Amino acid sequence: MSFVIREYREEDLPDMIRIWNQVVEDGIAFPQEELLDSEGGKAFFGAQTCCGIAEDPDSGRIAGLYILHPNNVGRCGHISNASYAVERDSRGEHIGEKLVSDSVAKSREYGFRVMQFNAVVASNIHARHLYERLGFVRLGTIPGGFRMKDGHYEDICPYYLEL
Repeated sequence: MSFVIREYREEDLPDMIRIWNQVVEDGIAFPQEELLDSEGGKAFFGAQTCCGIAEDPDSGRIAGLYILHPNNVGRCGHISNASYAVERDSRGEHIGEKLVSDSVAKSREYGFRVMQFNAVVASNIHARHLYERLGFVRLGTIPGGFRMKDGHYEDICPYYLEL
């Protein structure tokens, strides 16, 4: 399948919530522990600067998404942050790369000067390799910065990219 990235529409919300909740349920990448329901999902995605979805234009199937927003406020409001979610059955199809690339372009469009990821789990090697291949710089390691679903702690690696 050939996926394209586009901005989300309200009718995409059920798929976005389903995919987001899969990653939350996996408990190995997102800090969130609470699942989104339809009302919470609409508010959550609506509060972002931008949300992109990965859609197969032939079938209309949505397989992934990203959220983009400021990483901080005020004097640090020029730094963006993003999170990515790909449905379980579509991982490994390079959808993540399309989502990241689109979010970088959108960050530039919205006038952000830097993109920063605060908490990339060290064992998430596929994401880490993708970010590094796309030019993101690792800032270091925060020991035990992420509590996995099974209760053990993993290191996290912040990354940034000058836009």
